[in-house]
Amino acid sequence: MVLSKIASESDVFVHSTFASRYVRTSFPRFKMAENSIPKEAAYQIINDELMLDGNPRLNLASFVTTWMEPECDKLMMASINKNYVDMDEYPVTTELQNRCVNIIAHLFNAPLGESESAVGVGTVGSSEAIMLAGLAFKRKWQNKRRAEGKPTDNPNIVTGANVQVCWEKFARYFEVELKEVKLREGYYVMDPEKAVEMVDENTICVAAILGSTLNGEFEDVKRLNDLLVEKNKETGWDTPIHVDAASGGFIAPFLYPELEWDFRLPLVKSINVSGHKYGLVYAGIGWVIWRNKEDLPEELIFHINYLGADQPTFTLNFSKGSSQVIAQYYQLIRLGFEGYRNVMENCRENMIVLKEGLEKTARFNIVSKDEGVPLVAFSLRDNHRHDEFEISDLLRRFGWIVPAYTMPPDAQHVTVLRVVIRGRTFSRTFGGAPSE
Repeated sequence: MVLSKIASESDVFVHSTFASRYVRTSFPRFKMAENSIPKEAAYQIINDELMLDGNPRLNLASFVTTWMEPECDKLMMASINKNYVDMDEYPVTTELQNRCVNIIAHLFNAPLGESESAVGVGTVGSSEAIMLAGLAFKRKWQNKRRAEGKPTDNPNIVTGANVQVCWEKFARYFEVELKEVKLREGYYVMDPEKAVEMVDENTICVAAILGSTLNGEFEDVKRLNDLLVEKNKETGWDTPIHVDAASGGFIAPFLYPELEWDFRLPLVKSINVSGHKYGLVYAGIGWVIWRNKEDLPEELIFHINYLGADQPTFTLNFSKGSSQVIAQYYQLIRLGFEGYRNVMENCRENMIVLKEGLEKTARFNIVSKDEGVPLVAFSLRDNHRHDEFEISDLLRRFGWIVPAYTMPPDAQHVTVLRVVIRGRTFSRTFGGAPSE
């Protein structure tokens, strides 16, 4: 006789996930449910909801890497349970971070001796890196002012109005006045002459952008440095420069090696770069590099020993995963200089193809530059019938995410669309004329 039993409603092993009670009832959105559910049901519920997100590969708005090689994915998953801050427990991970710092410092022409280690740290992105660099500038300025018997209650930073919002966050969170050089139509980056005019004795640094978010353009850091050297001589000040190379730091060394924007310029004291942009790593990694030890005040570095050996730390957060650091090291050794150069050249070539295609339509004005981050920023020549926001909305209906936005003051009347070219976003595989 065959024995059988009536399956209960809770018997998850005999029900399809889509037929189970877990997908037939609503879950509370903002409170924890009373009962547990099977892992298969939890996975399916979340996976289905995430399908409503945009496709990262069709996201032309973002500068952030959306694809890495499977071998790197494996390394990241293998290290996902390692806490980056536990240096004594994971000394090899710490060593890999130090190697990344030194590789990037040499890439940025830091003036290091033969056996001298670079000064820098990995962060969760350029926002944290900028916060750390800004704190270092503020503390150095305060120390100098106190030594001179002068007040320290009114620090400021000079930037262009095109800076990313993280600079505004730094200014507001750490009580630093942000003095912005206004833009104008046709000139969408900081004017070095106007920036230096705004510098005063309370300026802790001038921030230059290597790769504007708005149109990808590199600001003229060399011109800024030369003007600031002269002003420092005239005034007796020693106002330094920070370069926000979040987007351009992994582009300029490979595409424009003769361009002077980095530590080759004497007033550049720190540089940040996003590993998760053109450093070709998934979101969650940035770097800040200082010119030398004197540019990072020792009192900002904390020393802890409750995780094992003495560990210096200078970050805004504490615990975080190790995966992105390991992924950055993978890319640096996997690609090498040749590989990064090939990727960046391909991005630039694709950018030119797209730009020329838009120009051939005679419907758009190109507002981006050929030299800079590989992107195309463009506006409609005639927006009486349709505007840039309508085009952005129509593209989104087909899955493509192309942002439309207005420029900052004093060019806020200009609206642009922007397509960012990343390594796995575009190809020309099926382009060109049909074969005969």
